[in-house]
Amino acid sequence: MQVYLLGTRGSIPSSGAEFTHYGGKTSCVAIGPDGQVPSLILDAGSGLAAAGWAIGDAPFRGSIVLSHVHWDHVLGLPFFREGDRPGSEVELLVPQQDDDAEDVLHRFFSPPLFPIDINGLRGNWTSRLIQPGEYVIQNFTVTIRDVPHKGGRTFGFRISDGSTTVAYLPDHSPTSFGAGPHGDGAHHEAALELAAGADLLIHDSQYTPEEFVDRFDWGHCVYSYPIGLADAAGVRQTVLFHHDPFRTDAEIDALHESVGRPDVSFAVERSVISLAPPPE
Repeated sequence: MQVYLLGTRGSIPSSGAEFTHYGGKTSCVAIGPDGQVPSLILDAGSGLAAAGWAIGDAPFRGSIVLSHVHWDHVLGLPFFREGDRPGSEVELLVPQQDDDAEDVLHRFFSPPLFPIDINGLRGNWTSRLIQPGEYVIQNFTVTIRDVPHKGGRTFGFRISDGSTTVAYLPDHSPTSFGAGPHGDGAHHEAALELAAGADLLIHDSQYTPEEFVDRFDWGHCVYSYPIGLADAAGVRQTVLFHHDPFRTDAEIDALHESVGRPDVSFAVERSVISLAPPPE
């Protein structure tokens, strides 16, 4: 399995020389078998608008699964060039809300807020609502669970190809369930289930402890939380994701140095992570 980090930033895109290494595009991850074009995309932030380097220039044929429908996780949809062309086949899976999938997306993409609605994209686009459970999507087994995050239903994912597994929790507020063993959030049932024994955990790491004092109810977590969760769940490799939009490369470098663990890194846009089963 190969994992492509198309967008690593949270909340709003960042630009400028001080954001060039870790990247300024918002959440988007593509997954595919080794040596094949990725057909499964997680979230549709602004990273989706520059997906060509990972998925090629041909019309996209695959699925986009949204963890939730906040702006920073959907704003790339109408700018997805490989999906917006004749011959594309795009299945869009949206967390179950009160409305149907098209109604949810129509709130974002329709005049006067946007020139066209989602049905104005070229190619064959279909959409459906999803709920917690287990699905087969693009030949991957995808386990979906509710995770706490402010402002609408939010999912975390576990993706497996039968030999390797990725856990993806891009927006997560574990303190909603209490302080937990380290004071930075509870290792609650859904988080532990999704992360259990994963080869790779990609997880929200937006705040420092100092920032969290004033932002504890903003729906995200401290960067230390996924490290503790990974240890508790037996994760092999952890990538800290959804960087604060104002966190510069130098500041992330300093956090990385302070962590000082070879199994923990901070997500770098346009990087590819190749996963192989652990040696027996």
